[in-house]
Amino acid sequence: MNREQLEALIQEQVIESIAQDAPQESVFMKLARRLPDMSAKQAKLPVLDLLPMANWVGGDTGVKAVSAQAWDDVYLNAAELAVIVPFPEAVLADASFDVIGQVIPRIIESFGQRVDAAAIFGMNRPAEWQSDLITLARNAGNNISGGVTYDALMGDGGLIAKVEQAGSLVDGVVASIGSRSALRAIKDDAGNPIYSPDMGGKAVYSLDGAPMFFPANGSFDTGAAAMIAGSFSSAVYSIRQDVTVKVLDQATITDPATGAVLYNLAQQDMLAIRAVMRMGWALPNPATRLDPDRVSVPFAYIEPPVSTLSLTTVNYIVRDNSAIGIPGAVVSIGSVRKKTGTTGSAQFNMPQGVYSVKITKEGFGVKNDTLTVGASTLNKDVILTSAK
Repeated sequence: MNREQLEALIQEQVIESIAQDAPQESVFMKLARRLPDMSAKQAKLPVLDLLPMANWVGGDTGVKAVSAQAWDDVYLNAAELAVIVPFPEAVLADASFDVIGQVIPRIIESFGQRVDAAAIFGMNRPAEWQSDLITLARNAGNNISGGVTYDALMGDGGLIAKVEQAGSLVDGVVASIGSRSALRAIKDDAGNPIYSPDMGGKAVYSLDGAPMFFPANGSFDTGAAAMIAGSFSSAVYSIRQDVTVKVLDQATITDPATGAVLYNLAQQDMLAIRAVMRMGWALPNPATRLDPDRVSVPFAYIEPPVSTLSLTTVNYIVRDNSAIGIPGAVVSIGSVRKKTGTTGSAQFNMPQGVYSVKITKEGFGVKNDTLTVGASTLNKDVILTSAK
């Protein structure tokens, strides 16, 4: 017999190094601070809401001032990420490599992509989670236009300055891969590149000493931002259920939208991998001496040349019983907080959704409401009743 006659009996060699790039991890979970795992669906995190204030005592018999300190509750709500991947058993049996072993890292990568996209950009944000970092920064006025330039990065009113004005220091920067070319193009007054990596070595990007990350997991929304910087360690997350993988062989899988049966595993001789993860996150934003009302946000972002960020304007006017505007009232739409101006008004820019609203002002009762934000501008007039 020659080789041609034996060809059908010779098994081809299959190299198990499948042609794919390395799975990408979550940038948000790398930069944010992990808290102990959650023991329930919701976890309460007390944060400082009112700072004590000392005062000078006049004379030998002066009366010492009395000051209070108070806390507010920030909640981490666990949202569930899950996926089911079905396979025919015959395909698994005939494959010359570990199919399941190749799929599981990709599932975990997709979990990281979903976390980054939801926490940073609000893409497919679960209803249980608070507002994303871009929305928080936008409502704090920490958005910078004009593209990635030296002034936008390091100038007065630029990316770094916006975060410092909130009383924090930048400890991380997340940017689109395309922004690397913009960074390399920045030059000083003498025409020398600001970023001049060693052409023979690996380029290391940082901004004012803070490391820069360029997510390759598909989470970065280039229509919302070119770059976002902030005190990422101020954000916290907690795991309710770590990634759990189970192989199913008896389930019926239906279309979530229509309810139609897609696969009957037992009847069709199939297996399926089911992976589940549950986690929550929050930006506690406690009161500080530089931000006693907790209305600043330690994040800022540079807008892209053409923004596709869709936000709805929401105008709140807070009045007393005499219909006079109340300045200095704190209006909270979800996790976004603002103080009313001299006329009692506060303007928000919010993604569409349903939010809980809380309005407070010392000397007045607390007002709670539910707000549904659609595509059209909303104008809300609220009366606060004096607590006296």
